[in-house]
Amino acid sequence: MTGSLREYALVSACYQAFTLSDGALRMLVLLHLHARGQTPLGLALALLPYEAMGVVTNLLGGHLAARFGLRATLLAGLLLQITACLLLAFDPTGGAIAFVMVTQVLSGVAKDLAKTSAKSYVRRLEPRARTERLFALVALLTGGKNAMKGLGFFVGGALLAWIGFRATNLVLATLLATLGVLAAMTLPQATGKRGKGVTALFSHEPAVQWLALARLFLFGARDVWFAVALPVFCSTVLGWSPAATGAFLAVWVIGYGAMQAATPRYVVVRSLRAGALATMNWTWFASVALLGAMVALLENVEPALAIVVGLCIYGLLFAVVSSLHSWLIVGIAGAEDVAERVGFYYAANAAGRLCGTLGSGVLYGLEADGRTGLIGCLAVAAGATMLAAGLCAPVVRTVR
Repeated sequence: MTGSLREYALVSACYQAFTLSDGALRMLVLLHLHARGQTPLGLALALLPYEAMGVVTNLLGGHLAARFGLRATLLAGLLLQITACLLLAFDPTGGAIAFVMVTQVLSGVAKDLAKTSAKSYVRRLEPRARTERLFALVALLTGGKNAMKGLGFFVGGALLAWIGFRATNLVLATLLATLGVLAAMTLPQATGKRGKGVTALFSHEPAVQWLALARLFLFGARDVWFAVALPVFCSTVLGWSPAATGAFLAVWVIGYGAMQAATPRYVVVRSLRAGALATMNWTWFASVALLGAMVALLENVEPALAIVVGLCIYGLLFAVVSSLHSWLIVGIAGAEDVAERVGFYYAANAAGRLCGTLGSGVLYGLEADGRTGLIGCLAVAAGATMLAAGLCAPVVRTVR
């Protein structure tokens, strides 16, 4: 194994393990608060700081990674996640929304420091990689991350039912502490450089800006039905247990992650322009899948069947789109400025998740009937996905 591949494997392993804990923590908090009687809007409010901090952290995280080095920001993300888990384990408030929101601030910062650092490492380790090779490396990292997050959903739901809320948080903190020690000992150094002015955080070429805007609508569309509405729908309308709900979301995200990693085998791109065009077309297909799931619920198809089939088809299509998106931003960014551009791009991603999470709680909570609430979320998701497809057109015109 060459030096760059060995370093890529180390960075990837660190990121995947962190993501496992992140998925478990999300499911743990969501199901624990729901069991304590929180409304869909209350659940959304508890998760909002996690998404809100992503906007700030991705912008500043790229700047800090460029200034102090990627290794430092990745390790900082691990330490903050440990702190969030310990605070939840010894929560003196008994699950008060305000306290949970504080822990989600820490977790949100941790997640985006880790993500920006890990994805920027790929470009730094392979600065002259061919289009196909870079696509494969980014797809493998991104797909593996989402598969591990899906596994984390199951782990969080299962451990909550098995050993309880406090013990699960202690297990996660112990895992992350072990990982932090290993990362500090094994991760390659990635030296920083003199930082640019803060205004440079927003000064990017048109292709980066259009792609970031498309990403905002794409992930807002996903989370408007996925973040709050779907888990609550599965628990209340379908009557699934926490473990069953966690298992379903886990299978969905694991399958989505596996498809992301496999996308370069099925979608061949020879240039950035060809990739941008493919991204636009696959995004249109994903919007059609959302419309299909919505129509099935409107036609009174068995809810479990409509959700499982419709959203699994959407998940495969969304995986292709997400994989292409992640590769495009790394491909457009130069090796020297990759942290800043990736940070800006994922700030837009976090803004979309923020809007989607809030919309999920508000839209689902507007309707007393959970089925109608989920239909409304899917309708908004389909419209936002169409917008994301249209916003890819300027990217096609501005890249080669």
